[in-house]
Amino acid sequence: MDSPLVFTLMIAIGAVPGALSRYFVTEWTKSAFGTKFPYGTFVINLTGCLLMGFFFTLSKGITGYPKELDLLIRTGFLGSYTTFSTYGYDALSLWRNKNTGATLFYWAGSAVFGVIAVYLGVSIAHVFVR
Repeated sequence: MDSPLVFTLMIAIGAVPGALSRYFVTEWTKSAFGTKFPYGTFVINLTGCLLMGFFFTLSKGITGYPKELDLLIRTGFLGSYTTFSTYGYDALSLWRNKNTGATLFYWAGSAVFGVIAVYLGVSIAHVFVR
C-alpha cells in the first residue's frame, strides 16, 4: 500500500541516524586527521556515494524490494548523511543515458555554481550581520 504517511515516516526514521552519522564522522575525522583539509566531508561524500550505488542496485535487483526500505535508506539516511551521493548517482544516470552535455553541465556546474551560491549566501548574510 502506497501510504504518504508511511513514506514520510520512513524518510524521517532514516534521516535522524543519517544526520547523526554525518556529525560523528565529521568529528572523528577532525580528531584523527586535523582540520587543514575537510576530511569529514570528503569521507562522507565518498561513503555516501558508495552506499547510494550499493542500495540503488539492491533496490532494482531484488524482486519485491520494499519501497519503504528504499525511502528509509536512500532518501532518509543518505539524504541527511550527504546529498553528494544523490549528485553522484544523478551524474552517473545522465552519463549512462548518453546525455554527455547534460552530464558535464550537471557535474561541473553543480560544483562551480554551488561554490558561487555559497559565496552569494555569505555576501547576502553580511548585509544583515553588519
